[in-house]
Amino acid sequence: MSPATRRAPSLETAAAWLLALLWLSPLLYAFWAAFHPVEYATRFDPLAPLTLANFAKAWTYAPFPRHFLNTVMLVTMILAAQLVLCTLAGYAFARFEFAGRDIAFGLVLVQLLIMPEVLIVENYRIMSRLGLVDTLLGIGLPYMASAFGIFLLRQTFKTVPRELEDAARVEGCGFLGVLWRVYVPLARPTYLAYGLVSVSYHWNNFLWPLIVTNSVNTRPLTVGLAIFGAPESGVDWGVISAGTLMAVAPLLVAFLLFQRQFMQSFMQAGIK
Repeated sequence: MSPATRRAPSLETAAAWLLALLWLSPLLYAFWAAFHPVEYATRFDPLAPLTLANFAKAWTYAPFPRHFLNTVMLVTMILAAQLVLCTLAGYAFARFEFAGRDIAFGLVLVQLLIMPEVLIVENYRIMSRLGLVDTLLGIGLPYMASAFGIFLLRQTFKTVPRELEDAARVEGCGFLGVLWRVYVPLARPTYLAYGLVSVSYHWNNFLWPLIVTNSVNTRPLTVGLAIFGAPESGVDWGVISAGTLMAVAPLLVAFLLFQRQFMQSFMQAGIK
């Protein structure tokens, strides 16, 4: 093995560590500023005292309990609707023959090429006509039919052997019975992987909730945190960092606790 060949893995490892540190640097700074007094927020001192006062201030300065509740309700509502609609649509595209199936599926794939931001004006116009502006349903409705979810489940359902479906039909199952007893159990890794993608995206979604909400009663965490950290309200990096950590804590803790299951689900679902 030549010296150049031996150096290649070392360079790749060093580059990977460098990229990881660059990616983690904002989070590391947030941890430092959140747990130290404001005078140490912009300078590193190993002997700086620790404090939890920033978290107490952030919790009282903004209605975080309400924002947390809104966010949990929002992502739960969207995920539940997506799982139902994407399962039915994916099953229909995978196993049923009907006129225009390929054209309809092609239109679903076209939706994957359209950025959600392009549809913001039209979505807002529709929500206004429906009277859903400044409601959780108004935030979640445009995302309930997911082209990515339909495509992912359709591809997963097509890998299920026909023999299993035939055996279920012999046992007396109808179309929905076959779906529930055969296809859904075999697609559990895909559901878990898609659920993680959906929850993380909508937990962090900002632009559409910012536009369609007007009150504290409906704002999710991302919008509440942005308003809480606005320059006109004064910039206290310690308090802002504490609020940021409280916003990302549920996803971060879930990843640290279940990272092995997360990776296995992505690998089994074929998401690279």
